[in-house]
Amino acid sequence: MKKIIKIISIAIVLLIAVSYSLNELSQSRTFQFFGGLVNSVETNEKVVALTFDDGPGVNTHEILDILRKHDVKGTFYLTGYEIEKYFDDAIQIVQEGHEIGNHSYSHERMVFKSPSFIKDEIDKTDELIRQIGYEGEITFRPPYGKRLVLLPYYLSKDDRYTIYMNIEPDSYPEIAADADKIVHHVVENIRPGSIILLHVMYESRRESLYSVEGIITSLKEQGYTFVKISELLEYGN
Repeated sequence: MKKIIKIISIAIVLLIAVSYSLNELSQSRTFQFFGGLVNSVETNEKVVALTFDDGPGVNTHEILDILRKHDVKGTFYLTGYEIEKYFDDAIQIVQEGHEIGNHSYSHERMVFKSPSFIKDEIDKTDELIRQIGYEGEITFRPPYGKRLVLLPYYLSKDDRYTIYMNIEPDSYPEIAADADKIVHHVVENIRPGSIILLHVMYESRRESLYSVEGIITSLKEQGYTFVKISELLEYGN
């Protein structure tokens, strides 16, 4: 009986260790099994990319107004189901010259999913992105940053980059709740070639939306220029 209990205990410990390792691997900023993973680029030029996850949403017009006011172009990682829900808003994002990335259709975690699920999530959203008039390269950012084998493999077949980030103030609750703290976090951590991630499309993310103007003005004062992801990748190359 004691031997059985010992074997079960060891099995549980191993299972926990494997689960933890897979979770860490699925959100690694520096490694994935296939394809290109980009969280920033190495450059001496003071260029940064401002990126927004999710949407279109109820705050689309507000974020577009801010970007237009400061003559900044961003990269919007949109979900397919929200493009369908706010189709005209998605068209406006394109018409104002911003870059569009694929953030899946349903925003489900794309780990331990079937190849057909992954293909459908990406292809359906790609098609919607084309329907709203976007003609440029479509990079991909996985929901919650999660990916293991099948997703990177599918993207690598078309030489598509997985775009991550190196500055994400929204991920820290004590920072995300205050726009001034978000601005401070970005300014403190910025470096040439950085990719900034913000969530601004929902009412629950008002502080993130309020931080955008402060981020833009603060970084411009430091001599930074804002570029789209496709442009930033050129600096890295």
